[in-house]
Amino acid sequence: MNKLADIKGPVDAAGEEYAGPGGEASYGRVKPAGVDTSHGAILYLDGITVSFDGFKALNDLTLDIGVGELRCIIGPNGAGKTTMMDVITGKTRPTSGTAFFGQSIDLTKLNEAEIARAGIGRKFQRPTVFEHHTVLENLELAMKADKRVRPTLFARLDSEAADRIAQTLDLIRLGNQAGRLAGLLSHGQKQWLEIGMLLMQQPQLLLLDEPVAGMTDAETERTGELLNDLRGKHSLVVVEHDMDFVAQIADGGKVTVLHEGSVLAEGTMAEVQADPRVIEVYLGR
Repeated sequence: MNKLADIKGPVDAAGEEYAGPGGEASYGRVKPAGVDTSHGAILYLDGITVSFDGFKALNDLTLDIGVGELRCIIGPNGAGKTTMMDVITGKTRPTSGTAFFGQSIDLTKLNEAEIARAGIGRKFQRPTVFEHHTVLENLELAMKADKRVRPTLFARLDSEAADRIAQTLDLIRLGNQAGRLAGLLSHGQKQWLEIGMLLMQQPQLLLLDEPVAGMTDAETERTGELLNDLRGKHSLVVVEHDMDFVAQIADGGKVTVLHEGSVLAEGTMAEVQADPRVIEVYLGR
């Protein structure tokens, strides 16, 4: 069995081992194929600054995400959470700093489509599904294959593809809804379907923006179960305001608190909830 002490953390531009803002890198259980994660981190942001007309949406932001980790990102409105995800996915170019996917993929040199193909999937707050197609057709369309709609929809699924879709349907709790039009699903079910569509593209890192916003209590609980099922199989970054939900999925892992574009605090959910700085700027007294 490998020991964490035997595994070096991600390295900075000078080749020195980087321990991360919390003092140590965190590591998961699965090494993604095609991405060099030999130093343990799947995502490494170092000194990221984004300025808009003099306003720093991100201010020297540094953090790393371990392979297979589920990291929760919290913070007040305007803390830089969305801008951070925009940088990771290529929507926004940083003014300064470095962003690496694994050890060798420089995200600042790729466009959005190239980053998606590299293995980073992003889910926005509002679900985006093909409402006039069935749940199964949505998953099929999302697969890495021929993206021309008619050949994809009407070609016969090979057994491997059919198995992947069936497994994904079970995972996202929509196995009994496969033939239903996506537009007829509840809000929560549409969110699960979109997560399933991302999974069909076989991403190694998933970015989820407020995945339980607008859900019922029951849907929120089932979403937490889904994300916990994905833990270790994928690396996940979850931006969320619902502290009860964060407590459900944090499970002793790291929670990062952003404030004014940089990391304010990082630790377990209990540690950040007890941090006077977090109480002052976000949780309230």
